[in-house]
Amino acid sequence: MGDFEQRIEELYAHEAKQFGEEYFRAFNELKAGLNEGRIRAAEPDPASPTGWKVNAWVKKGILLGFRIGRIVEMPVAAVGVYPGGAGDRRKPKARRLQSGATAYQFRDKETFPLKRIPPSQGVRIVPGGSSIRDGCYVGKGVVCMPPMYVNVGAYVDDDTLIDSHALVGSCAQVGKRVHLSAGAQIGGVLEPVGALPVIVEDDVLVGGNTGVYEGAVVGKGAVLAAGAILTGSTPVFDLVRDTVYRRDGAKPLIIPPGAVVVPGARAITRGHGKELGLSLLTPVIIKYRDEKTDQATRLEDLLR
Repeated sequence: MGDFEQRIEELYAHEAKQFGEEYFRAFNELKAGLNEGRIRAAEPDPASPTGWKVNAWVKKGILLGFRIGRIVEMPVAAVGVYPGGAGDRRKPKARRLQSGATAYQFRDKETFPLKRIPPSQGVRIVPGGSSIRDGCYVGKGVVCMPPMYVNVGAYVDDDTLIDSHALVGSCAQVGKRVHLSAGAQIGGVLEPVGALPVIVEDDVLVGGNTGVYEGAVVGKGAVLAAGAILTGSTPVFDLVRDTVYRRDGAKPLIIPPGAVVVPGARAITRGHGKELGLSLLTPVIIKYRDEKTDQATRLEDLLR
C-alpha cells in the first residue's frame, strides 16, 4: 500500500468530531487525482477473472469527503461555477459569480461542487440543465446532451456520448467511444466499498431507457438494445452460444464482448405464476456484433 493510500485509510478509520486541515489536504489530493483520471475507483486488471479490480481505498476517500464537508449554499452561474474547493470557508456571497450570470440556489456538501472542465479537453456540455460533479474524470471529446448527470468517482473515457436523461452513477467506469442513449441508467455504488461498480467497456452502445446495475460488466463492443435491464440477479440467455450468464457469488454478471442483448421474456414454469401464464423479463443475446450492427452504431458520428 502506498503512503497516500495508507493516509486515506487512516483518516477514514479515525472517528473524529472535528476535521483539521490534514483531512481537507488529503481529500483535495484524492479529488485532483480523480478529476485527472490518475486515480480510479476501479481499473483494468488482466489478472482478475472480471478483467477489473476495485480500489476500495478510493471509495473510502470519497466517503470521507462527504463526512468532512459542511452543507452550504452553492450559487451556480448559468455557465460555470464559482471557485473554491474543499476547505474553502468563505461565505457564499464572497465567491465570485461570472459577470451578468443568473444564479440558482443549490445546497450540498462544500466538498463536492460542480466540476471544472478546461477548454483543452474539447468536452461539449450542451446548455439545458446537465451537471457533472467534482471528483470524476471526463475524457477528451465527450459530448453531454441535456439533461444528464455524472456523479462523483465516475470515469468517462474519450469520445463518449452521454445523451439526454442519461445517468453515470458514482464510481461507474465507462470506456472510450461509448454511446449512452437517452434515458440510459448506469448504476453507481459507493458502499460496500469493496463492491465492483458498473463497468461499460470501450465501443459499447447502450440503448435508450436501458439500465445497467449492481456491478454488471458489459464487454467491449457489446450492444444493449433499448429497454434491456441488467442486474446482479438477472440471468442473461445466450441463444448463440447456448449458455446462461449470471452473477455467481463474488463474480458479477459479465456480458461478453460484441454481444447484442435485447429484452426478452421467460415463462414461469411452476406454481401460481404458471397457472396465471406469467413471464419474467429476461435479457437475451440474439447475435454477436457484425458489419450490419457496426453500420447502425456508426450513425452517432454525425452528431460530433
